[in-house]
Order: sequence, then C-alpha cells, then structure tokens
Amino acid sequence: MAITLKEINALRQKTQAGLMDCKKALTEANGDMDAAMEILRKKGQMVAAKRSDREAAEGCVLAKVDGKFGAMVALKCETDFVAKNADFVALANKVIDAAVAAKAKTQEEVNALDIDGVPASEAVVNRSGVTGEKMELDGYATVEGEKVVAYNHMNQSFLCTLVAFNKDCSDEVAKGIAMQVAAMSPIALDESQITEEEKAKELAAIIDKTKEDEVKKAIEVQLKKAGINPNHVDSDDHINSNITKGYITEEQGAQAREIIATVGESARQNLNDKKIEMIAQGRLNKYYKEVCLLNQAYIDDSKISVADYLKSIDKDLTVVDFKRYTLRAE
Repeated sequence: MAITLKEINALRQKTQAGLMDCKKALTEANGDMDAAMEILRKKGQMVAAKRSDREAAEGCVLAKVDGKFGAMVALKCETDFVAKNADFVALANKVIDAAVAAKAKTQEEVNALDIDGVPASEAVVNRSGVTGEKMELDGYATVEGEKVVAYNHMNQSFLCTLVAFNKDCSDEVAKGIAMQVAAMSPIALDESQITEEEKAKELAAIIDKTKEDEVKKAIEVQLKKAGINPNHVDSDDHINSNITKGYITEEQGAQAREIIATVGESARQNLNDKKIEMIAQGRLNKYYKEVCLLNQAYIDDSKISVADYLKSIDKDLTVVDFKRYTLRAE
C-alpha cells in the first residue's frame, strides 16, 4: 500500500526517527502506526546490540536540585556531534527531571521511570535507533542535606558536581565548594571515609616509593662524587645513548653501572626503617590533603583547608556528601 507523507511525518513526530526510516517502517507495517513504532523500537534495540562493543565516551552530564535532594545523571553516546544534538540533550533533561521528581535513589529506579510513555531505559534505546549510535545511562548519583547545590562546569554538561551540607549557607559559599570538587577531584570527605584496606594499600605503595627514593639519593651522591651527572645515567639505555652522543665516556658508563649496582644494593640493605616510616607517614598525610575534600587547601585561599574555610562561615558548617562525574579523561 502507498504510504503518504502525512503518515510519515506523523510517525516522525512520535518517534523522532528519520524520514526514510519512518517510511520503511510504515511500509513494512502496511501503514499500521503502532506496528511501525514497534519496528522502529526494535531497530533501536538492534542498533544498541550491534554497537554494544563500541565505547560511549561522549554525552551529556546534568545535575539538578529540588530542595534538600540533588541528583546527577550522564547520558552517554559515541560522538560529540550527537552529544550536542538538541533532541539528545532534551532526552537527558527529561531523565534528570523525572529522576529528581521521583527522588530516585538508584540507576535501576531511573531506568524504570516513565519518559514519554516508555521506561527511561527504553527511551534511550529508541533514541539509539534514531542516531545509529550506542547510548547508555551511566553514573547516576544523589546527595541529600540541609543545603544542596549543583554545579555544571562552564555550563557545557561534561563535568558536574553535587554537594550537600549539614546546614543552610549562602549560594556563594555552596557554589565555591561545588567548584572545589570540580577542580580538585576529591575521592572522600576526609580520611575516615577511606577504608583501612585502601589506607594500607596506599601506605604500602608510599613506603615502597620512599625506599626507592632513599636508594636513588644514595646512588646520586656517589655518582656526583665520581663527577658523573646522574641524569646522564638514569637507565641502561640512557647510558648507551649518552656514550654514543659523547656526553659520557665508556669508562664513566662502566663506573656508573658499578655504582648503581653496588651502592644501590648496599643502600637497600641499610635502610633506616624508622626514617622510612616517618617519611611515609608524612607523605600519607599529604595524600589525605590531596584526595579528601575537607582536608584540601581551599581554592580561593590556599592557606586554609576547606574544613577551616567552612568553619569561618559557621563553626558547625560542613559538607556531608558530594558527587562528581566527568566525561573527560583526567
């Protein structure tokens, strides 16, 4: 049967699919609008299945607050072209609006939310059928507190943060902390939120690094005494290369190898465990200051921590939760 342009446009309005896709679906369904919609829906599932091994590295990250509740979601796709498409962004907005309205706590709850008459997960699949790209909902997160703020970095929807406070505070103060989270990428509020297993793992890595640094220092001292630049002999390949370039002689290369082997072994055998422990603990404390939000130096005044800055506003004011999501590799 002949398919009219009016029918094609009607299906396109309902599905946002391309004109040719709508015509093919209506032709296959013999003009049955509902059957054509089902064909397009299945096509979307087929596109998603075919492209399941592709990486969805672009997309739209949105955060929204309703009173004491805040949510953030990432709708991901394959290309920046699709990520900037108005219909794609509109779908992301519908999802975050529905999630906040329902106070959804998990991504599973979000997937089941009604978006234009279908579950959110199905709406994403349908959109995938329109664009031909893999799409997925990812990174859903929430926070709750007496004061909640959302921050969209540069309003470009690739990096968003949510911060919840135990007390009300000004929008300016709240936004400042949300920007801190965006810029400094903390992984915990303070060291108490880092598990003992993670602390032990980090400390072990720091101790190993500290030991190697002490050995390296001992080797460098002896190399300098021998008149050899440590930077010219920091690896066997570098030694060979610098001999060829004439920066060091064959004799110096051989002497450097001997110093590295003998002094290095001696230094490892005679490490001062107490000294290593003290240095490592200091480095662990520095690590906490780098990765714990309340321990970090406040971005607008590096002389004080975030915790101290909040106390200067209100002695009882603190952050109780935060979330951060970015589409960019860091």
